[in-house]
Amino acid sequence: MASFSPVLWSADPGAPGVPTVGVEEEFLLADLSTGHLLPISAHVVEVAGDLGGALELELTRAQVEINTPVCRTMAEVREQLTFLRSTAAEAASRCGGNLLAVGTALADDAPGPPITDDPRYHRINNAYGQLAPENVVCGCHVHVAVPDRETAVQVCNHVRPWLPVLLALTANSPIHHGVDTDYASWRSVIVGRWPCAGAPPYFESLAHYESAVDMAVGSGSVLDEKMVYWDIRPSSHLPTVEVRVSDVQSTVDEAVLFAALVRGLVMVSLQSIQDGVEAPRVSDDALRMAYWRAARDGLDGMGVDLETTRPVPAVDLLRRLLRHVEPALTTTGELRAVQTLVDELIANGNGASRQRRVFRRDHALTDVVALVAQHAEHDRSPDNVS
Repeated sequence: MASFSPVLWSADPGAPGVPTVGVEEEFLLADLSTGHLLPISAHVVEVAGDLGGALELELTRAQVEINTPVCRTMAEVREQLTFLRSTAAEAASRCGGNLLAVGTALADDAPGPPITDDPRYHRINNAYGQLAPENVVCGCHVHVAVPDRETAVQVCNHVRPWLPVLLALTANSPIHHGVDTDYASWRSVIVGRWPCAGAPPYFESLAHYESAVDMAVGSGSVLDEKMVYWDIRPSSHLPTVEVRVSDVQSTVDEAVLFAALVRGLVMVSLQSIQDGVEAPRVSDDALRMAYWRAARDGLDGMGVDLETTRPVPAVDLLRRLLRHVEPALTTTGELRAVQTLVDELIANGNGASRQRRVFRRDHALTDVVALVAQHAEHDRSPDNVS
């Protein structure tokens, strides 16, 4: 039986200069009894608005997105995510569906849900063929404020080597179309098929980054800068660094954990930049191998030590990440909460582990659907998940 301790996120904004943060989460809309997707997003968004929660449409009509306002503390992030998730879940229920906090579609819904009636989404659908209707995936994106875009590019370089560890931690999509994929994050495999996705290269400067974006757009590979789907990037419209490596998290506190770690990484990176410390120049090939292993094993197996390019237990890399961000988490007052959640995830498993345990009991997909639907509305993992 899993046992989860209460987590108290600090409401103290900490020392002056702690960057603000915002979180975006994507969810599926489905029938609880079958797991089949429901193309009801427009209705759900409308009902959620009546309930006081602003939702956004996504690429397909079976997805919705929530966005927190700019937050100063993780307690505020938690409060906002709890409200927005519960509002979205209530709206989905009133529309005859359920909100699923899962990275990929659980049931086989070929040929997939219809594309949302939006000019941009229709352009994407026309340009990318089968990639678009198969991109029924849900992630969690964290924005952290930085002084300017030049600094944002340098921060991306510093955080880049830690992306596989974050991916392993946040994996929450092992089941796809009724099958255990043997991957912890199948979402990352699906997303990796887009022209600009996964880990970005090392950029020497903002000019170097903008040149790469211009090349991607100019070649016709992407429609615009918004389609540069690298897992960390300077935001195209906000003064932030955006980290996009995570599957949507099955619980609120796991989403807050991801946000706290991302902000911690950005804070440590900003200090390194101020101290004149150059970011590690990890090769694209090594990072790609680490990404594959993280998506495959999640927290339950091995990861790749990018200093030696040799396999090591994924949990050892997670503990190394925690040591790396400890100064920042001490500053923000979040160290104890983060340590508590990390210890519990190591002991009890993350979203991918919990889904797989439920599925492997008797291969009942509806049990997994019930699990992730329950998680979408609850703060912590239920005690009856074993």
